[in-house]
Amino acid sequence: MSADSDSRIAWHRVQLKKNREALKALETSRFTTGEIAGRRRGSQSIDDLKAKIAESERCIAVHDRGSRRPMATDFGSLRGTNWSAWNTRGNDR
Repeated sequence: MSADSDSRIAWHRVQLKKNREALKALETSRFTTGEIAGRRRGSQSIDDLKAKIAESERCIAVHDRGSRRPMATDFGSLRGTNWSAWNTRGNDR
């Protein structure tokens, strides 16, 4: 993964990793300790983490759709792409 020039996207990538690890640890601890499914506090924090993960994924996806080159190489998909923003020579001109 390359470095992000947008600090907001970089923050979301860090939060996404952190929240996924926290969710995994929380679900693992619930499984190993045999927590009863009816407890609201544990499921609420799991729901909160899942919501935070979804929000970070949405922000990152919107950024990636707008900033990455298309992956397809067939003529039909490349024909409709605006390539004026992609300068192979850099900003030296």
